[in-house]
Amino acid sequence: MGGIFLHLYDEIAAYKPYNEQEERDKAAMLRFMRENKDAFLRSNETAHMTASAWVVDETGTKVLMLYHNIYHSWSWAGGHADGEEDLLSVAMREVQEETGLGHLTPLVSGIFSLENLTVDGHEKHGAYVPSHIHCNVTYLLQAAEEPLREKPDENSGVAWFTPEEALRASTEPWMVERIYRKLVEKSIPYMK
Repeated sequence: MGGIFLHLYDEIAAYKPYNEQEERDKAAMLRFMRENKDAFLRSNETAHMTASAWVVDETGTKVLMLYHNIYHSWSWAGGHADGEEDLLSVAMREVQEETGLGHLTPLVSGIFSLENLTVDGHEKHGAYVPSHIHCNVTYLLQAAEEPLREKPDENSGVAWFTPEEALRASTEPWMVERIYRKLVEKSIPYMK
């Protein structure tokens, strides 16, 4: 391991888990990174690194959600590292690409949350993508109020929700109970 990869590995290793899910996922993620030189590439069809953003608005009252075309549910913004080892940059780029928001500010220095997420097999761009794991690092971002836009090849809706509305909008029970509820709880100090 070298360069930024080693920096991210060390940052994940130093991260203090919020709950048992993060503790167990952190250990698995570190093991995966040690054992897979292609951890940041989608070509590793078993698992690969991804980054997500839990985005709050400037008023501190709403969170950003996208209607994800693959999951058929409201979800957070994020995507694949695709070789990029600076996952904060990946998260910010994904928010910009998926929503049109251009002015983003990290509210927390470093990692906000960790999770290993299962992804069911699906069709993308006419090809089958096998079931796999996203070793995901989440960042807490604040967005300036700007017009929102969809990215039709990935989402068919972008909207601001109160945290409670966001939990009700998602149709993925495991994500709501294990991930989004955790993110809502952890973001309370940054919201009004």
